[in-house]
Amino acid sequence: MEFQDVVRRRRMVRKFTDEPVSEESVQRIMRNALRGPSAGFSQGQAFLVLRGDDVRRFADTLASWTLDDATKAAPVIVIPFSVKDVYLDRYAQPDKGWTDRSEDHWPVPFWYIDTGMAVLLILQTVVDEGLGAVYFGIGAEDFDKVRTEFGVPADHEPIGAIAIGHDADAKVSAGASPASRKRRPMTETVHFGQW
Repeated sequence: MEFQDVVRRRRMVRKFTDEPVSEESVQRIMRNALRGPSAGFSQGQAFLVLRGDDVRRFADTLASWTLDDATKAAPVIVIPFSVKDVYLDRYAQPDKGWTDRSEDHWPVPFWYIDTGMAVLLILQTVVDEGLGAVYFGIGAEDFDKVRTEFGVPADHEPIGAIAIGHDADAKVSAGASPASRKRRPMTETVHFGQW
């Protein structure tokens, strides 16, 4: 698939078939997730890939799960984690010029930005694999529950989750955002040289 087709076809899919996602697709999706940019090549992201009974365990763990049963039926869930300490440690190393781990050095939290870029790579690779996906949030009240249930280190912060599977409804339904809300025109959102 051409890259422009991947970009145009990427959308949030909320209904999945019961067809499993191949191991080859899962491996390619996750390899691509690791190819995102990372400030100082800190690589402060980690991912938990859930399938089968682990998806149900995840759903049962969350008080904040607001997705419908069709989304809960996704055969794969990927939880991306941001690890701030990796960035603070990396930038306190001699080649970066800071001598401490202060967050004051960071005008924006690159640990979230870089993990978000990895999420986009996952979403784009899903499209390239002929699959569908939806990114959704996890409530802060569930962070510790997820960590405890799946043995995730305390310094790993989930930035949401991605349900992945075969799209059960390839056409966009009338209630879906792309059908009911139009994309804002480029002339309103992109400014060249001056606002």
